[in-house]
This record gives sequence, structure tokens and C-alpha cells, in this order.
Amino acid sequence: MSEHSRSPRQPRKRGTGGSAGSAGGRGKAGAGESTGRGSARRGAPRAKPTRDTGRRFAGSTKPSQPTRLPSRAAPPPVDVHDPDGVRLQKLMAAAGVGSRRVCEDLIAQGRVEVDGQVVTELGVRINPRTHVVHVDGVRVNLDEDRVYLAFNKPKGVVTTMNDELGRISLSDYVGNREQRLFHVGRLDADTEGLLLLTNDGDLAHRLQHPAYGVLKTYLATVRGPVGKDVGRQLRQGVELEDGPVQVDSFKVVDSQPGKALVEVVLHEGRKHVVRRMLDAVGHPVLELVRTEVGPIRLADLRSGRMRKLNKAEVGALYKAAGL
Repeated sequence: MSEHSRSPRQPRKRGTGGSAGSAGGRGKAGAGESTGRGSARRGAPRAKPTRDTGRRFAGSTKPSQPTRLPSRAAPPPVDVHDPDGVRLQKLMAAAGVGSRRVCEDLIAQGRVEVDGQVVTELGVRINPRTHVVHVDGVRVNLDEDRVYLAFNKPKGVVTTMNDELGRISLSDYVGNREQRLFHVGRLDADTEGLLLLTNDGDLAHRLQHPAYGVLKTYLATVRGPVGKDVGRQLRQGVELEDGPVQVDSFKVVDSQPGKALVEVVLHEGRKHVVRRMLDAVGHPVLELVRTEVGPIRLADLRSGRMRKLNKAEVGALYKAAGL
């Protein structure tokens, strides 16, 4: 036998505890042997935490991902160009929006809409009678034939264009105009104050119809004093012969011996509605003036006079009426 055919036997190392062990003096248990508590706590190496997230969530439900709906294509833009129309910036300038250059800048900045479509091209032509234009969300009146007037109706004038009884009517103030004008709502003969006149039938209808909620403000001189519960009664609603009605706002403006000045705000337009409401709560009306219709105020307009509404006021009326 060669000297290299068998390796020399290595001497067995003995630990202090008399068994094959680690440096700590305790040996590893052999196959089929159980370890004691001490070896489990001190001698056995700790298992390293696994990074396998699949094992950690085994048998559980993973967080659900948000469902992505298929994207829908945006509707194609509406073609508002009318080759037989007038250039948009020219119409805007004629309507008083600004100079031609200012109107071109507004279009280029994307601040102009035609029939709800943003227009940024300067060559667009439109029909002022059929297209609707908004600048910064405010409608612009492009039709030069449309008239918008504020009139301070005097006491004793009946709200009609022709009176069969020969009383003083609106025709005595506007009868010489070419356009046929509509009065927005009515004021009875004994009531004075703000009355709007226009030939814009759609706007007139919306301003006076209760469904559109355009507020009207009145100042009424009533018999006083006015109790604190009157406002609550009117806000909750009172029953009239043609049905219940309630105010949108009520407050006492001034109080004097035997009478008071109150402000009534409501969107109703029934005949004599303010007088009937106040009478129902025990405060008959002595004098009544309408001071506001939507955003338009009577202000210092003298009795029997009228004025043309400016473009900002017309735009505000369109907005209040939802146009």
C-alpha cells in the first residue's frame, strides 16, 4: 500500500462539555436526537427572515388594483364657422367688448366661446343672430337691434303698452321707438320703481318666470311696529287665495311711530303678491317701490326716466337668467 493511498486519521477535538460542540461548549444534536430548551434558546442559530413576499402572503388576497376604464374619445369640436357671417372680433368690438386688437387678444387667449365652443382662431365668422358668444363666461349681446332699458315707473302709470281706458301707460314713454318692447313683469298702478323693457323675448320670459329664480327687491312702507316674528312667518310661507308663497329675504330697514320701512326679496311674480303677503301678516302696505330686478338696481334713476343698460349689466342679466 502506498503512503498516499490513505490519509492519516485526524485526532478528534474534544470540548469542555465532552461532546462534539461549538465554541460555546455545547454540541449540535445528531440525527434523530432532540435538543434541550437551552440549546434551542442559546445554541441553535436563528433563522434569517425571508424576503419572499409570496410566502408571507400565501393564502391571503393581495390588495386589488384600481380598475382602469377604457378611455372614451372626446366628442369632436362643434364647427361654429359661418362663411357668410361676420368676423368674430369685429362683432365683439361693435358690441363694446373692446377695440378690435383687444378682442383679437381675447380670442387668442382662449377666453371667447361661441355656442359653448372655445374659439382661438381669428378668421372665424359667425352669425350674430343665431350664435351665442361668451367672454370670460359672460354673454355678449351681438345683435345691435336688441334693446335693454331700465325705467323708473311713476306711481299712477299702468304697466301696458296700450290702455283701453285712456290712462297713462308705458306707450306714453316709449311709444316713439321702432322696436317692439316687452315689459319684464308688471307693477300695479300704485307701485312705482324699476321696470325693465326689452325686445329680447327669451330673456324677458326667463327674468319673470319663477322657475329661474331671478330675485326682485321691494321697499315697502307698512303699518307698524313690525314684530320680530313677521320675518319668520314670511320666510316660512303664508297661505294666499291662489296658493302658498314665501319670501327669499325680509328685514326691517327703519321704524317710526305707526309705520315701518321693510325690504322684501322674492322671486315670485304673482299679481299684487307683495301687498297680499304683507297684508296677510297684519301689515298693510302704504307705499311700495321696486328697487332691484336681479343684478339691475334702480339707484338714482329719477321717476319717469329711463336709461340704456350697459354691456356689463346685460351680461349680468343673461347670467342671472341662465343664458
